[in-house]
Amino acid sequence: MAVITISREFGSEGDTIAEKVAQALGYHLVDKAVIGSLLSQYGLVEFEKDYDVLPGFRERFSGQKAQRRDQMVSMLNQIVRAVAQRGDVVIVGRSGFAILQGFADVLNVRIQTPLPVRVNRVMAQQQISAEQAETIVKENDKARLAFIESFYKAKWDAASAFDLVIDTSRVAPDLAATWLIDAAQVLSETAADDRPTCSSIQVDPILAGAVADALK
Repeated sequence: MAVITISREFGSEGDTIAEKVAQALGYHLVDKAVIGSLLSQYGLVEFEKDYDVLPGFRERFSGQKAQRRDQMVSMLNQIVRAVAQRGDVVIVGRSGFAILQGFADVLNVRIQTPLPVRVNRVMAQQQISAEQAETIVKENDKARLAFIESFYKAKWDAASAFDLVIDTSRVAPDLAATWLIDAAQVLSETAADDRPTCSSIQVDPILAGAVADALK
């Protein structure tokens, strides 16, 4: 069993790679829809909205709203860890690499691409102007960077935080997926080192049940 986290820049084709890897390995794909569904069961229905509107997010969740902020991040952490405890999952975004640092059976991957390439991809996909595409890409990058730095004190764009960093302007998504499939198979077959594995994570039974239902 293994866990793959995929952190990706907007327009890097990280979602496509994640889907290919999960399908090839027979793993569950845990994306924002799955995480959002689980969060909503605990009353955190505004997570996606708040996540996507940084940097204003930090101001709105300061002062009297600090308790809600802490509750949201704590619940996200618990959900990601509960998903990882099941094993054989590909977790897309949602701070997975930061939450699961230090586990022997987790492969933390970053998918990135130079800004001009990502802008061109978004232009083509959304049929919008270069200026509009660049604004969307930069705002998404800013939101993800601010969220990780604010709540995990980690560098979202630092290579040292990942086991593997892939630039899809040089490595085609199909090849990138093949690399990750091979890496996951080796990881799942290799004896663990002295670090803990995700199977050691303690999960609340109610949350474990909700995760099991979500991953049927």
